[in-house]
Amino acid sequence: MSLIWLALAAIAVWALVRLGRQSEGRGRGQWRVAATLFSAVMLAGGVLLASRGAWVPAVGLIGASLWLTIASRQRSVPPRSDAISDKEARAILGVSADATVQDINAAWKRLMGRAHPDQGGTEGLASRLNAARDRLLKR
Repeated sequence: MSLIWLALAAIAVWALVRLGRQSEGRGRGQWRVAATLFSAVMLAGGVLLASRGAWVPAVGLIGASLWLTIASRQRSVPPRSDAISDKEARAILGVSADATVQDINAAWKRLMGRAHPDQGGTEGLASRLNAARDRLLKR
């Protein structure tokens, strides 16, 4: 019976890590919380098994919980694109060719309110918005 539980736990760990490596769009950050909670349960199970003298499964559970914790916290770094054209920058911010500094900053602020990582956006999108604003303002 313990092999069945071990197989189910391995499938759950695989599913959580696989889910986390997909794109991190809006509302996709909850998998990290689920992975952390699952990791805490596995760690507690490992400690309980170790206290009862079952060292091999305890080491396996503790190792898997530590691996899941580390794997769930790693984020993929988006590719940096330093070369952005004026046309592309205007398209990203949604401003016209004759936009003023105030228009550019207002568009950037409006979009950054939704695209910031603290608001559920991604780091890649926020960096693209910053690069577009900097390009149009010639910073």
